[in-house]
Amino acid sequence: MGPHPAVAAIRLAVRRALHDVLTAHRTQPAQSPSPAPLVLVACSGGADSMALASALAFEAPRLGVRAGGVTVDHGLQDGSAERAQDVAARLSSLGLAPVESVAVRVARTAAGPEADAREARYAALDEVAERHGAAAVLLGHTRDDQAETVLLGLARGSGTRSLSGMAAVSGARGRYLRPFLSVDRQSTRKACMVQSLPVWDDPHNADPAYTRSRVRHEALPTLEKALGKGVVEALARTAQLSRDDADALDAWAAEAERSVRTDEPGERARVTLDTVGLYALPPAVRRRVLRRAAIEAGAPAGSLFARHIEEMDRLLTAWRGQRALNLPGRVEAERQGGRLVIRHGSPR
Repeated sequence: MGPHPAVAAIRLAVRRALHDVLTAHRTQPAQSPSPAPLVLVACSGGADSMALASALAFEAPRLGVRAGGVTVDHGLQDGSAERAQDVAARLSSLGLAPVESVAVRVARTAAGPEADAREARYAALDEVAERHGAAAVLLGHTRDDQAETVLLGLARGSGTRSLSGMAAVSGARGRYLRPFLSVDRQSTRKACMVQSLPVWDDPHNADPAYTRSRVRHEALPTLEKALGKGVVEALARTAQLSRDDADALDAWAAEAERSVRTDEPGERARVTLDTVGLYALPPAVRRRVLRRAAIEAGAPAGSLFARHIEEMDRLLTAWRGQRALNLPGRVEAERQGGRLVIRHGSPR
């Protein structure tokens, strides 16, 4: 008799991810001796990441992959340090090694607590992965998480890239893998239950003070009540379609940018673009070129919103002698005759 369907689903998803890791490992220059690749699982103790850890512990030795784990203590709740140590002990009991519990300090910025915690968490995961030479870090985001991300992107009105949700592969050198983007949250919880894996439900996930929590417990259920079942699957499918479109447009924009750049090679924190060439581009491509230019000049990508790009675009499409435009990160954009100059700081 085979495993429960939920257990089979999570193991299959992880097996596919590990096959990709092995394929990439085998294409690297030969080492002497060549160690098996190490894959870490990032685990909070919740059902999604505990299911992921259990599947990794089962599949890794069968494929000749070393498997370890890491849990991050954000220090945002009472007892978080003890809970992190408990999660680390659970990972070790599954047979994972090495296992680390890492405490981080979450900075308070204008980006908000969710973004601040995420920034600290990924910095910690990067450090652990680098120190151990890990080939990949597995993250437990599910299809439900993807649907929530798409809905949040839709509410922000940030365009196709925002609607593309989370990538299955991301980070430096494709470090982060999300095997569960095609697995629903109910399956991960069921897999933990049938395997008698203890899970911890983060109270932040049910706190209406957090935007994602409101989307999860209020917005999506309301949509499913009004539109019927299948909203989560449709939103996740939208993410993949949008990602394909966004990738194609980004490639087009990269090529178009080379044709309209007029700045001297080697200039730093300054990008100069030909306004005539820019104006001739399709709007979707032109806005991507403008965004790329602003980021190259020093604007933080996370603070550069659709309204900033629209204001830059008006320097081309609705030019009436406007003054220089201030962008995040002390970057400004100014039209100078037939050129659009995006630079860091003011020359005045």
